[in-house]
Amino acid sequence: MNPSPPAAEIGVIGGSGLYTLLDGAIEHQVQTPYGPPSDSITVAEVGGRRVAFLPRHGRDHRFAPHEIPYRANLWALRSLGVRQIIAPCAVGGLRPELGPGTFVVPDQLIDRTSGRVQTFYTSGAVHVSFADPYCPAGRATVLESAAGVDAVDGGTMVVVEGPRFSTRAESRWFASIGGTIVNMTGHPEAVLARELALCYTPIALVTDLDAGVEGGHGVTQEEVFQVFAENMSRLRDVLLEAVTRLPAERTCPCKDVLAGVKLPFELP
Repeated sequence: MNPSPPAAEIGVIGGSGLYTLLDGAIEHQVQTPYGPPSDSITVAEVGGRRVAFLPRHGRDHRFAPHEIPYRANLWALRSLGVRQIIAPCAVGGLRPELGPGTFVVPDQLIDRTSGRVQTFYTSGAVHVSFADPYCPAGRATVLESAAGVDAVDGGTMVVVEGPRFSTRAESRWFASIGGTIVNMTGHPEAVLARELALCYTPIALVTDLDAGVEGGHGVTQEEVFQVFAENMSRLRDVLLEAVTRLPAERTCPCKDVLAGVKLPFELP
Protein backbone atom coordinates (compact mmCIF):
# COMPACT_ATOMS: atom_id res chain seq x y z
CA MET A 1 0.00 0.00 0.00
CA ASN A 2 1.33 3.46 -0.87
CA PRO A 3 1.75 5.80 2.10
CA SER A 4 -0.66 8.71 2.42
CA PRO A 5 0.65 11.96 0.99
CA PRO A 6 1.83 14.52 3.57
CA ALA A 7 -0.70 17.05 4.79
CA ALA A 8 1.83 19.82 4.09
CA GLU A 9 5.34 20.27 2.75
CA ILE A 10 6.12 23.82 3.88
CA GLY A 11 5.59 25.37 7.30
CA VAL A 12 5.16 29.00 8.32
CA ILE A 13 5.52 29.84 12.01
CA GLY A 14 4.06 33.28 12.68
CA GLY A 15 1.05 35.32 13.68
CA SER A 16 -2.55 34.48 12.81
CA GLY A 17 -2.88 37.62 10.69
CA LEU A 18 -0.64 36.00 8.12
CA TYR A 19 -3.10 33.34 7.07
CA THR A 20 -6.64 34.18 8.18
CA LEU A 21 -7.58 35.23 4.65
CA LEU A 22 -6.57 31.96 2.99
CA ASP A 23 -9.29 30.01 1.21
CA GLY A 24 -9.94 26.30 1.67
CA ALA A 25 -7.94 26.05 4.89
CA ILE A 26 -8.16 22.88 7.00
CA GLU A 27 -7.31 22.87 10.70
CA HIS A 28 -5.31 20.01 12.21
CA GLN A 29 -5.18 19.21 15.92
CA VAL A 30 -1.83 17.52 16.43
CA GLN A 31 -0.58 15.73 19.54
CA THR A 32 3.14 15.18 20.11
CA PRO A 33 5.35 13.45 22.68
CA TYR A 34 6.02 16.99 23.98
CA GLY A 35 2.41 17.99 24.42
CA PRO A 36 0.22 20.03 22.08
CA PRO A 37 1.69 22.78 19.88
CA SER A 38 0.90 26.45 20.43
CA ASP A 39 -2.42 26.09 18.59
CA SER A 40 -4.15 24.10 15.89
CA ILE A 41 -2.25 24.06 12.59
CA THR A 42 -3.98 25.47 9.52
CA VAL A 43 -3.12 23.84 6.18
CA ALA A 44 -3.96 25.56 2.90
CA GLU A 45 -2.78 25.50 -0.70
CA VAL A 46 -0.64 28.44 -1.80
CA GLY A 47 0.55 28.53 -5.40
CA GLY A 48 0.17 24.79 -5.73
CA ARG A 49 2.09 24.06 -2.50
CA ARG A 50 0.56 22.65 0.67
CA VAL A 51 1.49 25.01 3.49
CA ALA A 52 1.00 24.57 7.24
CA PHE A 53 0.56 27.75 9.27
CA LEU A 54 1.22 27.69 13.02
CA PRO A 55 0.77 30.74 15.30
CA ARG A 56 3.91 30.78 17.43
CA HIS A 57 2.34 32.45 20.47
CA GLY A 58 -1.13 30.95 19.97
CA ARG A 59 -3.96 32.81 18.27
CA ASP A 60 -4.76 34.73 21.43
CA HIS A 61 -1.06 35.40 22.08
CA ARG A 62 -1.23 33.39 25.30
CA PHE A 63 2.33 32.06 25.23
CA ALA A 64 5.12 34.37 26.35
CA PRO A 65 8.41 33.87 24.45
CA HIS A 66 9.94 31.72 27.22
CA GLU A 67 6.79 29.56 27.50
CA ILE A 68 6.23 28.69 23.83
CA PRO A 69 6.11 24.89 23.36
CA TYR A 70 8.94 24.96 20.82
CA ARG A 71 9.56 21.20 20.74
CA ALA A 72 5.88 20.42 20.25
CA ASN A 73 5.62 23.03 17.48
CA LEU A 74 8.52 21.66 15.43
CA TRP A 75 7.57 18.01 16.01
CA ALA A 76 3.96 18.68 14.99
CA LEU A 77 5.01 20.37 11.75
CA ARG A 78 7.33 17.53 10.80
CA SER A 79 4.65 14.96 11.60
CA LEU A 80 2.37 16.66 9.06
CA GLY A 81 5.05 16.27 6.40
CA VAL A 82 6.69 19.69 6.62
CA ARG A 83 10.36 19.76 5.64
CA GLN A 84 10.92 23.48 4.97
CA ILE A 85 10.00 26.28 7.38
CA ILE A 86 9.83 30.04 6.98
CA ALA A 87 9.67 31.87 10.29
CA PRO A 88 8.64 35.54 10.33
CA CYS A 89 9.38 37.39 13.57
CA ALA A 90 9.48 40.86 15.10
CA VAL A 91 12.91 42.16 16.07
CA GLY A 92 14.61 45.23 17.44
CA GLY A 93 17.29 46.92 15.37
CA LEU A 94 20.77 47.13 16.90
CA ARG A 95 22.11 49.49 14.23
CA PRO A 96 20.84 53.00 13.49
CA GLU A 97 20.22 52.25 9.81
CA LEU A 98 17.86 49.41 10.66
CA GLY A 99 14.77 51.42 11.51
CA PRO A 100 11.16 50.29 11.91
CA GLY A 101 9.76 48.61 8.80
CA THR A 102 13.12 47.18 7.66
CA PHE A 103 13.19 43.51 6.65
CA VAL A 104 16.28 41.45 7.53
CA VAL A 105 17.12 37.88 6.46
CA PRO A 106 19.80 36.96 9.04
CA ASP A 107 22.50 34.39 8.49
CA GLN A 108 23.81 33.99 12.05
CA LEU A 109 22.49 33.65 15.60
CA ILE A 110 23.73 34.34 19.12
CA ASP A 111 21.83 32.57 21.90
CA ARG A 112 21.39 34.61 25.10
CA THR A 113 18.42 32.65 26.44
CA SER A 114 18.48 30.65 29.66
CA GLY A 115 16.45 27.79 31.01
CA ARG A 116 14.76 26.80 27.76
CA VAL A 117 14.81 23.17 26.65
CA GLN A 118 16.77 23.37 23.41
CA THR A 119 17.13 19.79 22.26
CA PHE A 120 15.09 16.70 21.43
CA TYR A 121 18.07 14.49 22.23
CA THR A 122 18.30 14.24 26.00
CA SER A 123 19.99 10.81 25.88
CA GLY A 124 22.74 9.39 23.72
CA ALA A 125 25.35 11.28 21.73
CA VAL A 126 23.53 13.34 19.10
CA HIS A 127 25.39 16.50 18.12
CA VAL A 128 24.12 18.42 15.09
CA SER A 129 26.08 20.91 13.03
CA PHE A 130 24.87 24.45 13.73
CA ALA A 131 27.71 26.60 12.41
CA ASP A 132 25.33 28.02 9.82
CA PRO A 133 21.97 28.00 11.60
CA TYR A 134 19.73 28.83 8.65
CA CYS A 135 19.01 27.04 5.38
CA PRO A 136 21.03 28.53 2.50
CA ALA A 137 18.39 27.61 -0.08
CA GLY A 138 15.64 29.06 2.07
CA ARG A 139 17.55 32.29 2.61
CA ALA A 140 18.15 32.70 -1.13
CA THR A 141 14.47 32.10 -1.83
CA VAL A 142 13.26 34.58 0.78
CA LEU A 143 15.68 37.24 -0.44
CA GLU A 144 14.43 36.82 -4.02
CA SER A 145 10.85 37.05 -2.79
CA ALA A 146 11.63 40.14 -0.70
CA ALA A 147 13.31 42.07 -3.50
CA GLY A 148 10.41 44.52 -3.56
CA VAL A 149 10.95 45.48 0.08
CA ASP A 150 14.76 45.73 -0.14
CA ALA A 151 15.40 43.13 2.55
CA VAL A 152 18.84 43.25 4.19
CA ASP A 153 20.90 40.21 3.24
CA GLY A 154 22.61 38.79 6.32
CA GLY A 155 23.04 39.79 9.92
CA THR A 156 23.26 38.25 13.37
CA MET A 157 20.12 37.72 15.43
CA VAL A 158 20.71 37.94 19.17
CA VAL A 159 18.02 35.96 20.97
CA VAL A 160 17.29 37.02 24.55
CA GLU A 161 15.22 35.31 27.21
CA GLY A 162 12.57 37.99 27.67
CA PRO A 163 9.83 38.75 28.27
CA ARG A 164 11.39 42.06 29.28
CA PHE A 165 13.10 44.27 26.74
CA SER A 166 16.84 44.97 26.93
CA THR A 167 18.56 47.61 29.00
CA ARG A 168 20.53 50.29 27.14
CA ALA A 169 23.79 48.68 28.29
CA GLU A 170 22.68 45.29 26.99
CA SER A 171 21.71 46.78 23.63
CA ARG A 172 25.11 48.42 23.26
CA TRP A 173 26.83 45.17 24.28
CA PHE A 174 24.83 43.10 21.78
CA ALA A 175 25.85 45.51 19.02
CA SER A 176 29.50 45.47 20.14
CA ILE A 177 29.71 41.66 19.84
CA GLY A 178 28.35 41.72 16.30
CA GLY A 179 24.61 41.66 16.81
CA THR A 180 22.44 43.16 14.09
CA ILE A 181 18.95 42.53 15.46
CA VAL A 182 17.52 41.30 18.77
CA ASN A 183 14.60 38.92 19.28
CA MET A 184 13.01 36.63 21.90
CA THR A 185 11.82 33.60 19.90
CA GLY A 186 14.52 32.65 17.38
CA HIS A 187 16.09 30.16 19.76
CA PRO A 188 15.54 27.27 20.39
CA GLU A 189 13.23 27.30 17.36
CA ALA A 190 16.11 27.25 14.87
CA VAL A 191 18.17 24.53 16.53
CA LEU A 192 15.14 22.29 17.10
CA ALA A 193 14.36 22.53 13.39
CA ARG A 194 17.95 21.53 12.63
CA GLU A 195 17.70 18.55 14.99
CA LEU A 196 14.73 17.32 12.96
CA ALA A 197 16.63 17.84 9.67
CA LEU A 198 14.24 20.62 8.65
CA CYS A 199 15.14 23.65 6.57
CA TYR A 200 14.57 26.80 8.64
CA THR A 201 14.67 30.39 7.39
CA PRO A 202 13.72 33.44 9.45
CA ILE A 203 12.49 36.71 8.00
CA ALA A 204 12.77 39.48 10.56
CA LEU A 205 10.71 42.66 10.60
CA VAL A 206 12.33 45.48 12.56
CA THR A 207 9.68 47.08 14.77
CA ASP A 208 11.92 49.45 16.77
CA LEU A 209 15.45 50.59 17.43
CA ASP A 210 16.62 48.86 20.60
CA ALA A 211 17.07 50.96 23.72
CA GLY A 212 20.82 51.48 23.47
CA VAL A 213 20.88 52.55 19.81
CA GLU A 214 21.56 56.29 19.42
CA GLY A 215 19.97 57.03 22.78
CA GLY A 216 16.58 55.69 21.74
CA HIS A 217 13.61 56.33 24.00
CA GLY A 218 13.27 52.67 24.95
CA VAL A 219 11.04 49.97 23.52
CA THR A 220 7.37 49.57 24.38
CA GLN A 221 5.04 46.68 23.64
CA GLU A 222 2.50 49.04 22.08
CA GLU A 223 5.10 50.32 19.62
CA VAL A 224 6.18 46.81 18.61
CA PHE A 225 2.62 45.62 18.01
CA GLN A 226 1.70 48.76 16.08
CA VAL A 227 4.64 48.61 13.66
CA PHE A 228 4.14 44.89 13.10
CA ALA A 229 0.47 45.44 12.30
CA GLU A 230 1.28 48.31 9.92
CA ASN A 231 3.62 46.05 7.95
CA MET A 232 1.51 42.88 8.04
CA SER A 233 0.38 43.13 4.40
CA ARG A 234 3.99 43.60 3.17
CA LEU A 235 5.17 40.65 5.23
CA ARG A 236 2.29 38.48 4.08
CA ASP A 237 3.07 39.24 0.42
CA VAL A 238 6.71 38.25 0.87
CA LEU A 239 5.78 35.02 2.65
CA LEU A 240 3.21 33.92 0.11
CA GLU A 241 5.68 34.61 -2.69
CA ALA A 242 8.44 32.73 -0.89
CA VAL A 243 6.45 29.55 -0.31
CA THR A 244 5.73 29.28 -4.03
CA ARG A 245 9.45 29.70 -4.83
CA LEU A 246 10.93 27.21 -2.36
CA PRO A 247 12.54 24.28 -4.18
CA ALA A 248 10.33 21.23 -4.53
CA GLU A 249 13.36 18.99 -3.94
CA ARG A 250 15.81 19.76 -1.17
CA THR A 251 19.48 19.74 -2.14
CA CYS A 252 20.73 21.81 0.81
CA PRO A 253 22.82 20.40 3.71
CA CYS A 254 19.85 20.55 6.11
CA LYS A 255 18.30 17.31 4.89
CA ASP A 256 21.45 15.28 5.59
CA VAL A 257 22.42 16.78 8.95
CA LEU A 258 21.51 13.55 10.79
CA ALA A 259 23.13 11.18 8.29
CA GLY A 260 25.19 8.52 10.06
CA VAL A 261 23.94 9.58 13.51
CA LYS A 262 22.28 6.95 15.72
CA LEU A 263 19.09 8.52 17.04
CA PRO A 264 17.48 7.45 20.34
CA PHE A 265 14.02 7.45 18.71
CA GLU A 266 12.41 7.42 15.31
CA LEU A 267 11.54 10.73 13.71
CA PRO A 268 7.98 11.32 12.47
